[in-house]
Amino acid sequence: MSSDDPLHSSVLIQNDAIVFGLLAATLAAIFYAEKHPSFRRFFDYVPTLLLCYFVPSFYTSLGLIDPETSRLYFVASRYLLPACLVLLCLSIDLPAIIKLGPKALILFLVGTFGIIIGGPIALAIVGYFQPQMLGGNAPDAVWRGLAALAGSWIGGGANMAAMEVLWRPPGDLFSRMVFIDLLFANLWMGVLLFMAKRAEVMDAKTGADVAAIEEIKLHVMEFERTHARIPTFHDLMYAIGVAFGVTGLAHATASVLGPWIAANFPVLEKMSLGSTFFWLIILATLGGILLSFTRVRNLEKIGTTKIGSVMLYFLVATIGMKLNIAAVFNAETLHIMLPLIAVGGIWISIHASLLLIFRKILNAPVFYMAVGSQANVGGAASAPVVAAAFHPSLAPVGVLLAVFGYGIGTFAAYLCAVLMQFVSGGL
Repeated sequence: MSSDDPLHSSVLIQNDAIVFGLLAATLAAIFYAEKHPSFRRFFDYVPTLLLCYFVPSFYTSLGLIDPETSRLYFVASRYLLPACLVLLCLSIDLPAIIKLGPKALILFLVGTFGIIIGGPIALAIVGYFQPQMLGGNAPDAVWRGLAALAGSWIGGGANMAAMEVLWRPPGDLFSRMVFIDLLFANLWMGVLLFMAKRAEVMDAKTGADVAAIEEIKLHVMEFERTHARIPTFHDLMYAIGVAFGVTGLAHATASVLGPWIAANFPVLEKMSLGSTFFWLIILATLGGILLSFTRVRNLEKIGTTKIGSVMLYFLVATIGMKLNIAAVFNAETLHIMLPLIAVGGIWISIHASLLLIFRKILNAPVFYMAVGSQANVGGAASAPVVAAAFHPSLAPVGVLLAVFGYGIGTFAAYLCAVLMQFVSGGL
C-alpha cells in the first residue's frame, strides 16, 4: 500500500517525504529547546528521549499522519538501526575497558545479569497473582513488550528498538514499556546520583581502594586532549560507507541465513532464530564489534557515536508515530498499568540488590557500582551523567561502559526475552 495513495488514508499528510520532514523538524526543535536557557528547568524533569517518542505520537492521535501506511518505520528499522549499531559498537575499546580493572567489569556484568534474570523472575511473581500477565505466544503477550524494556535496560535505545521490531509488541503495550522504562530508570538514577554525593564517606567506611579511579581520570583527560579532532568531509564519507557497507553485508547474509534456519530447523522459529531481522541485527552488531579491533576504530575520533545517535533518534521518532497515548493513560487501562509497574519495580530491585551485594563482596568503590549499573539501565545518554557526578573527567568512562552495553545488549536482551517467553508458557 502506498503512503501517497489518498484512497487508502484519511489523514492530513499522506506523503512520506513530508512526514519525514515533519519528524526531522520536530527532533531539531526538541534538541534546540533542550539547549535553550528558557527550557533548562523543564528538561531537568522531562527526558529528551521521552519527547522524541511522544511528540510524534500526538501527530498520529490528531490525524495528521498514519503510521500504518507510512514506510518510514520500515526504512528506519531496516537501514538506520543496523547502521547505528555498527557505528556505536565501532567505538568499543575492549582493552580500555579491561584496564578499568576486574571490579568495574564484574559489577557491570552483574548489573547485566540482574536484568537478564530479573525480568523473568518479576514476571513469574506478578504472573502468579495476575495470570493474565502470562500470555503464551499471543501477539499481545506482555513478555513481548518486556523484551523491548530489557533491550533498553541492558544496552539502550537501539537495543530496545531491535527487540521491538523482533518481538513485535502491540503499539499500546510498547507505549507502556516506554513509561515503565522512564519511571524506574529515572528513579534509580536519582538514587545513584545521591550515592555519588556520599561516595567518599561510603568508600571510606568500607576501605575501598579508589587509586585506580584517580589513574582513570588522568588517562581519560590525556586521551581527550591528544585524539579528538574536527571531522573532514572525507572522514564523514568513510564513516557512512562503513556503516551502510556493513549493513548491506548483514542484509545479504541474513536474507539467506534466516530462511535457511526457518526451513531446516522450524523448532527454532518460536525463538525468532528463523527471522531475517534477528540475524540482520546480530550480524550488524558483530560487524561493528569486529571492526573495533581494526584501524577502522580510529573513525571514533571524528564522533561516529554522534552520527549513530542521530540515526537512532530518527528511528525513535518513527517508533513514536506508532504509539497511542490515549490507550496508555486512561481509567480503562489502569488495571493493566499497575501490574506492569509491579513488574518494573521488582525487576529494578533485583538488579539493584545484586549490585549492592557484589559491591560489598568485592569491596569496590561506589563509582564502579553506580556507573556499571547506569551503563546498563540508562545507556550512553545517562551513564556519563552519573560518572560526571563523581568527577567531570570520568564522564567518558560512563560512555565507554555504555557503548560496551550496546555491543552485548542485543544478545543479552534476546536471552532475557526467551526466558520471559518460557515463564509465560510460550516455549
